[in-house]
Amino acid sequence: MRLLTTLIAVATSALFADSPPAGFTPLFNGKDLAGWYGYNPHSVTKLTGEKKDAMLKKMRDEFTQHWSVKDGDIFNTGTGAYATTDKDYGDFELVLEYNMAPKGDSGVYLRGVPQVQIWDPTDEKAFKHGAQLGSGALWNNSPGKPGKDPLVLADKPAGEWNTMRIRMVGARVSIWLNGKQTVDHATLENYYDRKTAIPAKGPISLQTHGAPIRWRNIAIREIAGDEANRILASHGKTGFNRRRLHPLQDGQGRHALL
Repeated sequence: MRLLTTLIAVATSALFADSPPAGFTPLFNGKDLAGWYGYNPHSVTKLTGEKKDAMLKKMRDEFTQHWSVKDGDIFNTGTGAYATTDKDYGDFELVLEYNMAPKGDSGVYLRGVPQVQIWDPTDEKAFKHGAQLGSGALWNNSPGKPGKDPLVLADKPAGEWNTMRIRMVGARVSIWLNGKQTVDHATLENYYDRKTAIPAKGPISLQTHGAPIRWRNIAIREIAGDEANRILASHGKTGFNRRRLHPLQDGQGRHALL
């Protein structure tokens, strides 16, 4: 049975590498870093004018010093600005796989906002931050807020491939790690200003934070307004965030609150 499960997993991974799931667009071609650039929002948050422009240029120029493609995977040594998509996204479903070194720390930024946390749950030095609870949660949310800690511990051991699925509609985020749901329709707070709504659109970034990590099978499906409203409605009152309106695609000019 274990051998059969392994063979199925390998076959699924190989199929995905050639063709992403139906409706998904690859964000990585398996050959080079086309569509990605270096960017760390923390480095420019307090900068303006020429200083900001210079830092943005520096991160772009140094991108390939830290990021490369090895054996068909995106590889980072644990240094440099984050790998960031050229394109901005609003509502979407993102799938990817990552393989991180032991005691590593990483994450996925959504619309430029941190983050879906990735770390090693056996790293005792990070227990004070909650690493033992596992990856796949919105760690930068305020303490006690829904989504800050994962619902279950779903990580595979460091050094193995983990599969992550992220769905973002409005400010609401749901996450599945290795097939187990770790966040259920929780609001992503704006880390940079918790009184302000997160951007309606923004890039996706793969964080680097001190340890080697590989990424592969990265693909995205943009979610249109009618589907977004169905997702929100399926969660009842918890599906609505009055910071932003999302138009229904029914031609009648009605709106559902996100």
